[in-house]
Amino acid sequence: MSYLTATPPQCMDNKGEIELVIEPKQTDLSGVSVRRVLPSRARRMVGPFIFFDHIGPAEFPPGKGIQVRPHPHIGLATVTYLFAGEIIHRDSLGFEQPIQCGAVNLMTAGRGIAHSERAGDDVDRTSRLHGIQSWMALPTDQEEREPAFVHYPATDLPELDIDGVAIRVIIGTAYDHTSPVTSYSPMLYLELRFPQGAQLTLPNAYRERAAYVVSGAVQIDDHAYDNGVMLVGCPNKRISILALQDSHVMIIGGDPVGERHIWWNFVSSSKQRIETAKADWKAGRFEPVPGETEFIPLPQN
Repeated sequence: MSYLTATPPQCMDNKGEIELVIEPKQTDLSGVSVRRVLPSRARRMVGPFIFFDHIGPAEFPPGKGIQVRPHPHIGLATVTYLFAGEIIHRDSLGFEQPIQCGAVNLMTAGRGIAHSERAGDDVDRTSRLHGIQSWMALPTDQEEREPAFVHYPATDLPELDIDGVAIRVIIGTAYDHTSPVTSYSPMLYLELRFPQGAQLTLPNAYRERAAYVVSGAVQIDDHAYDNGVMLVGCPNKRISILALQDSHVMIIGGDPVGERHIWWNFVSSSKQRIETAKADWKAGRFEPVPGETEFIPLPQN
């Protein structure tokens, strides 16, 4: 497995609002179909967002579901945000927390944490799973901070309506509303639900912004885009989204945090720090996850 290096992009000076359209790569997560948007070959990061997975939608028979064994992280914070279903989070700090639709699990890896993600307790009925998992690279002076975990119930997140568009502020500040979710650098994370024909202009306070179309179809700058793509905007350009049909859109963005290296589940400004993390996981020097007896071995390539 080779390193990916995420370098702050240089947007071409053009008249359009969109710099790049990212087509996700289809992959698999514990038997669930996943569309991996970031990192991509064309673009590694948007603001501090260095990883963005669209999970599902998936349906499981009774007693089945996602089973991601304990694995390690450094140098990042993760956000799990579900549209449907439930995941049980367990980590090496001793936290065990179910996450359901609309809530936020913020796990800060810092100098190192291990965690597992497993199906909920829907053992007697068919269950669904649908959502987004994202990683944000920590600023350089925060990469080695103490690990932490915080759960934010769905009712904690600000909700508002602008011209018919339902908006949830997951992280950051938008339209005079601020989320309580901790952000380690200037960043924006929104959920938007458009009825057909509705239009919304995105906040312009963050240098980098991107829109991921979960479902539906939208128009930006006279170009139409179907679901399943990420539309990366040019810095400092006004971005206005028109819904061509009922649409569900996620917005990410923020200010760049600088070059980052990515190897497996490790993110760092230093390749040597990643080498140390690899050796630590292989040697069992990460704290274990209470209640777990399995783990994902270090990849061999």
